[in-house]
Amino acid sequence: MTALAKNDAAPLVDVPTVPSFREATRLWAKIGLLSFGGPAGQIALMHKELVEERRWIGEERFLHALNYCMLLPGPEAQQLAVYIGWLLHRTAGGLVAGSLFVLPGALVMLGLSSFYMLYNDAPVVEALFFGVKAAVLAVVVEAVIRIGKRALKNRAMIVIAVAAFLAIYVARVPFPLIVLAAGLIGWIGNRFAPRLFSGSAHGKGSVADIKGVVDLMFERGELGHTVPTRWHAARTIAIWLPLWLGPVALVALLAGPGSVWAQVGGFFSLMAVVTFGGAYAVLAYVAQAAVTSFGWLSPGQMVDGLGLAETTPGPLILVLQFVGFAAAYRHAGAINPLLAGSLGSALTLWVTFVPCFFWIFLGAPYIEQLRQNKARAAALGAITAAVVGVIMNLALWFALHVVFGKVASVGWGVEVPALSSLDWRAALLSAAAMVSMFRLKLGMLPTLAGSALAGLALQAL
Repeated sequence: MTALAKNDAAPLVDVPTVPSFREATRLWAKIGLLSFGGPAGQIALMHKELVEERRWIGEERFLHALNYCMLLPGPEAQQLAVYIGWLLHRTAGGLVAGSLFVLPGALVMLGLSSFYMLYNDAPVVEALFFGVKAAVLAVVVEAVIRIGKRALKNRAMIVIAVAAFLAIYVARVPFPLIVLAAGLIGWIGNRFAPRLFSGSAHGKGSVADIKGVVDLMFERGELGHTVPTRWHAARTIAIWLPLWLGPVALVALLAGPGSVWAQVGGFFSLMAVVTFGGAYAVLAYVAQAAVTSFGWLSPGQMVDGLGLAETTPGPLILVLQFVGFAAAYRHAGAINPLLAGSLGSALTLWVTFVPCFFWIFLGAPYIEQLRQNKARAAALGAITAAVVGVIMNLALWFALHVVFGKVASVGWGVEVPALSSLDWRAALLSAAAMVSMFRLKLGMLPTLAGSALAGLALQAL
């Protein structure tokens, strides 16, 4: 995986070698199977595997790609996998990386969705969900800490993160406006205080100074596909738009525009364009339409779907797969409900994730040309800090609704829990999960499994 290069005047230097396509495929499969914990945890996993251990990509280029993915609608962690896979092995590498990132979780979610629709009223299932939800709180908190350590490099970034938290939690400012404001602050800040907004706060010899495989390939002129050609945009649009929307048009033609299939395809295609801010932001859009407008499922089922997505590998946006399954299952008509649900699940996956490949293959070559633009880099760095504040808000929201049964608004969008509604069982399980992850370092999977079993035990008592 690495080779030793020797210089007469210098000690041996560990130089990473270019991974083969097969080697990269194995790693993307591993990441897809282990990518629990939401986008922050998944990004931390990729950073550990790709930057720290294998050095396939340098720290600065990794963060540059991440900043672009955070600007896009859809799951930024999966898009980051597509981006890095594309850098290493062109379009085929991006397709493999993005697909393997999603496929394990999608298969698990399909099985869990089927099980849920058939047996969701069973007490044992309810107890398992209770334990898992409590453990997920610890997972979310750990994810916030991980991404915060990387993004909040100085006081300016911390101030931006706190301001973003207050904006979304207190003032209910829409996420796209927070992104726009943070980018503007970074852009302007780079002119007046470039040291604070340059995106570099590492000391000499830090991981940010170490070049990865991709960086060395750039220096050798081996990554010609990262330079956009004259017809790149037109060719990409001509290929990927029909791939994305063709099945939706075909379903509407065969089943009718009023069918559940046409509704699922059209609605989630729209979500793929407008849903910024990750899976939790998506829920605000999806819950209202799926529960109130379409009548696909109940509010309680929507929350349970999020719990399912939290326990599967892959992006949390897989909660949409559950919604698509439930919609088709409950409106199957003459088709077997499980078959209908599976088809609805597949259609939802297609219109949710095909656009992710489209955004990366269309924009990544242009973004690579902006790496040396310090003003744009500063804007993207400020956006990353703002996203930390948004994730903090999501962690707080999750904590309030897991540990307390009732939460009331006291104005300005601030929610305060009713102390009398404290669920001591959920609080105990969440505290134990945090001890397991932070103190005992047992890892995510053992913690989730232990919490699920503890939920069963508490239910029995």
